[in-house]
Amino acid sequence: MLERHLHAIRTESAGLEAPAATRERLREVFPPGATRRMTQLGLLLGSVLDGLMPEGDDTLVYASAYAESRTLEGYLASFPTPSPTLFQTSIHPSAVQQVLIARQRAVRDFFPLTGGPRLVANAVQAALLAPTQRAILCGGEERGTWLLERGIASSESFAFALALSQEPAGANGALTLTQTDDEGGQLTLPEFFSALHLRTRLHQPAAPGLMLTLQWN
Repeated sequence: MLERHLHAIRTESAGLEAPAATRERLREVFPPGATRRMTQLGLLLGSVLDGLMPEGDDTLVYASAYAESRTLEGYLASFPTPSPTLFQTSIHPSAVQQVLIARQRAVRDFFPLTGGPRLVANAVQAALLAPTQRAILCGGEERGTWLLERGIASSESFAFALALSQEPAGANGALTLTQTDDEGGQLTLPEFFSALHLRTRLHQPAAPGLMLTLQWN
């Protein structure tokens, strides 16, 4: 069994909000110059990571199934006169890297994970196996447009950040992975986010052979 205690949690549900609306709503999170260059997910992650930013001796795990495909959609939509600004955004660093650059933060270990049916299981496992006392598990998605019709984009925008520690004192809950004989089922990132956002208990297969439990104190 792998387990860590949940000491801090922040979530941001932006739903169908347009990137421009997110940028206006969160314009105080970063300086204007940085805000203009950040993706919607970068801004959302910047918001949820405020107050629990990773330090130099922390492990940071980042999970996003579609890796901000919205930025590519925006650039392609600018043709036949392609936008240089949208091109720059489409080749951006990952959302959490944007936050680290803007905040000038370094971490000991960084595990960026994208795509795949085992995304949540792999991200949680990486955080629970972290060699550091504290691990920050964060992630999220941006709402897609035409890529959504092809099943390769998210239907809504959201972000989350968890501070996980080996220390039980003062914890708000716990995150556990155990082996199971159940070879079916998987936990998606939106399902995991929903449980975090609504503070509901989870006890279900995260991937074949792995049971994830999220408990609240």
